[in-house]
Amino acid sequence: MGEDIDNTKNYSSMARAIRRISLILAHNANSSHSGGALSMADILAVLYSEGGELNISPETVESPDRDRFVLSKGHCCASLYAALALRGFLPMDDLLSEYGKNGTSYFTHVSHKLNGVEISSGSLGHGLPVAVGIAIAGRARNLDYKTFVLTGDGELDEGSCWEAILFAGNQQLSNLCLIVDSNKIQSLGNVADINDLAPLKRKFDDFKWNAIEIDGHDYSQIEDAFRTFRNEDKRPTVIIADSVKGKGVSFMENKLKWHYSSPNDEQLKAALEELL
Repeated sequence: MGEDIDNTKNYSSMARAIRRISLILAHNANSSHSGGALSMADILAVLYSEGGELNISPETVESPDRDRFVLSKGHCCASLYAALALRGFLPMDDLLSEYGKNGTSYFTHVSHKLNGVEISSGSLGHGLPVAVGIAIAGRARNLDYKTFVLTGDGELDEGSCWEAILFAGNQQLSNLCLIVDSNKIQSLGNVADINDLAPLKRKFDDFKWNAIEIDGHDYSQIEDAFRTFRNEDKRPTVIIADSVKGKGVSFMENKLKWHYSSPNDEQLKAALEELL
């Protein structure tokens, strides 16, 4: 990308690039989860841009003081891989040619075999409990790193998530930040119709979390929420990011179809034109 990405304009450029690459990957591999990959692109842009939120770089990827990021909704890894490649953690040419192909490590669910990826995930409800453990380990070792974990809202149907949420609140894990990509659509329908989470903020309040609700596509609100997290010293923080499934591509937005679908040649061409 060249220049430091440290303002709204450059976050937007990063997010568009993430979305474009994610759709190219889904198209080339005939893989799914396009909608969920697009809905979290703005959050990833703020996290992974140069000068962004995560204290990590290709040069510090093994440092014990690096911030940790766990993608719990691992089926949407195309966006994370795109962000990592744009920052130089992964070779872009390898990603574009090998994603979803047999015999490579570019799995269509996130893989720790790739540089910059903390854990493999994909079975929903696993990433948050692991992130809680990572946060506890950091505190026990007196390390200053922060642990970030991104889940889907439908993923919160899993009981393992709520066990981890209860435990983190009681342990006062102020070095832990959960981001909920609340795009309101899960695999078989609307979250509200399948297993309604409302009122979600109040649930986290009751579980002793610092709960913040934001527009998940507003960079200023995303930055402010992360700033609030870093200033919190007694509770874990959850950022409930109101987002749009398929964000950025008009014919994909808020459509259940794009939870699983990949774009064909014509759809990819139209989507990439919208993301210029």
